Amino acid sequence: MGRSQETFNKKEVRNKKEKKRKDKEKKKLARKDNPKTGNLEDMIAYVDENGRLTSTPPDPSKKKDILLENIEIDVPKRDSSQKADPIRKGIVTFFNESKGYGFIRDMETQESVFVHANNLLEDIKENNIVSFEIGMGQKGPAATQVKLFK
Repeated sequence: MGRSQETFNKKEVRNKKEKKRKDKEKKKLARKDNPKTGNLEDMIAYVDENGRLTSTPPDPSKKKDILLENIEIDVPKRDSSQKADPIRKGIVTFFNESKGYGFIRDMETQESVFVHANNLLEDIKENNIVSFEIGMGQKGPAATQVKLFK
């Protein structure tokens, strides 16, 4: 008498496939019995006046009318009346006389500006208060027309 050609592993695989097929059929019947409405109202989210997402629609009494011209997307343009004074005032924070350069801290913006000995109208030293104009140097902004402030 011969042995059965079906091994334990083959039976196991066949049983798993059969179970999977039955589960799939059950899910299909369950979907038919309980159809989802897919209502658009269930999927909508609203944004309240504070920018948070909510499920309730906004209150029409809190609505504000905004003119299209009042919306600014980029940096607002400066008025010509707000032109900065070209002559600045600052303190010499560092100056090396032998090398002929230094730095001035602008009193208004607190930025450090490079100064070269060729742009000096008077001799300066560290901690002097000076007046100067800002121009473009080789590597960025540089102080020009530098003289002691009186």
